[in-house]
Amino acid sequence: MSPHPTGLHGAGTDATYATAGFGAAARRGTRPAVVVVDLTVGFTDPALPTGSELSEVVAATSTLVEAARTLGAPVVWTTIAYTPAELDTLPWLVKAPGMRSLVEGSAAVGFDPRLDVRGTDHTLTKKGASAFFDTGLATLLRSSGVDTVLVCGATTSGCVRASAVDAVQSGFGVLVPRDCVGDRAAGPHEANLFDIHAKYGDVLGLDDALAYLKGLL
Repeated sequence: MSPHPTGLHGAGTDATYATAGFGAAARRGTRPAVVVVDLTVGFTDPALPTGSELSEVVAATSTLVEAARTLGAPVVWTTIAYTPAELDTLPWLVKAPGMRSLVEGSAAVGFDPRLDVRGTDHTLTKKGASAFFDTGLATLLRSSGVDTVLVCGATTSGCVRASAVDAVQSGFGVLVPRDCVGDRAAGPHEANLFDIHAKYGDVLGLDDALAYLKGLL
């Protein structure tokens, strides 16, 4: 499959988007960061209510993170976790009650143990979909001189998409390596990659993302 999700909805849709001026290449700067969205046990263990099989995503993300460390690029990991009080006050948990299992201190909100999360990395706890909403992430990245964000994680149709949208709205170039993101179902995954690539950032293969990072050494 091409790393770019064109053709998903047919040639007519592609032509309409091209006429509207969507799908141009995203800016690729010289100071990238990797933002890994919610690759926690609650999302990577298919036995849990919010989980699915994301072993390939975890492996690909690990490869990308290793390359980013070689470059000295910042690595940011996010988790979603709620206090018992928040379970009965946040509207998102009314709409998506399965998320109520992501309680602070539970195994579900811990990072997948296959990931190399280090003390020198940034870790953020969020309450909503976007890694940027009410987390201070944009300020953290700007203070590090970052101009481009590679977004990884789960789920493509939820927190990854929201993070990609907020990243570009915050002034960063956005790259989404498709091997490094996943979802519970193929339809929402592919549809949202299509939309991200059309409007918010470049969806690219892992090899392309690695080549971009290596080209900055």
